[in-house]
Amino acid sequence: MSGYETDDGARPVTLHSSDLDETRLVLAEHFYSNFVDMLEPAQSLDTHLRVTNLGPVTIGDVRFGTDLKLRLHELGAYHVDVILSGRLEWQQGRDEPQVATDTCGALFQPVGDTVLHRWTGDCRLLAVKIDRGALETQLERMLDTPVRSPIPLSRQLDQSHAPGRTWTEMIRALAADALGENRGLTQNPLLAEHLQEVILRGLLLAGDHPYRERLATPGGPYPAPRAIRQAIDLLHSHPQQPITIAALADTTGVSERALQAGFQRYVGMSPTAYLRQVRLDRAHEELRRAAPGQTTVAAVAHRWGFTHLGRFANSYRARFGVSPSQTLNASALPDFTVSPISA
Repeated sequence: MSGYETDDGARPVTLHSSDLDETRLVLAEHFYSNFVDMLEPAQSLDTHLRVTNLGPVTIGDVRFGTDLKLRLHELGAYHVDVILSGRLEWQQGRDEPQVATDTCGALFQPVGDTVLHRWTGDCRLLAVKIDRGALETQLERMLDTPVRSPIPLSRQLDQSHAPGRTWTEMIRALAADALGENRGLTQNPLLAEHLQEVILRGLLLAGDHPYRERLATPGGPYPAPRAIRQAIDLLHSHPQQPITIAALADTTGVSERALQAGFQRYVGMSPTAYLRQVRLDRAHEELRRAAPGQTTVAAVAHRWGFTHLGRFANSYRARFGVSPSQTLNASALPDFTVSPISA
């Protein structure tokens, strides 16, 4: 028995077949090249497949009716299997074997040989193939910075608790609309691009990866390291000048709040505290190199923006372990060098 209908723009691709070769060809056409082994030869293959394309996202409702093993090699795309029933035993690269169920979906990387060791006969799932470049570009836009490729996503997606549950429920709703006989809003050109972005953004917020904390922070993601580096360069190039947070924010093109949050995230201190340390380092270097009688502590402090000598002395001692006057007159003492501040 076989029935295969291609996408005519109004209906999804459909396949109902008991032919293994036909099943392999359709899977390769819409997902990945594959090798399929029947694990229960006494049982008949009963492939039911419906597939649609939503720009960079391909969604398929798939079941085979018998236990199979599929070898896929590298996928070249990010992929999520949302399990509706049954179980899927799988492995990618040298990672430990995983099991996906209706409470824990499978999340695949673009790289690494992929083996589905056992797709059980009662397993039905929504296969979500996501263009690699689209997801990585989406993350870069959300962070406004280049990201590591591929994105090191967790191998599992929790389907039972938010936010993973929210994302999988959204995929189920979109699949019901897109794979139905009369497709609705998913094919509306006014909404298509927005829905595609929601899928990508939602996965990045639902899946575990090193960037998730920054994305999920209230008030939006931190500004990019590029903006922070630009601010740091400005602080290093003109530390003696009065520089306000507002001026830094205007120069780097981010809000004052975002700039403050970004410094805390990437530098571990506020921009004001960072500038103070840069100035202390410059003052320390000048005092260390000056010959006795050549200058005074007060002159150096004022040159680097410290108008209160008492606070300058306290901050200096806290950072270098000696007073400014000791450094100035320490020609016979060990050299008090410090490691430069790193961004």
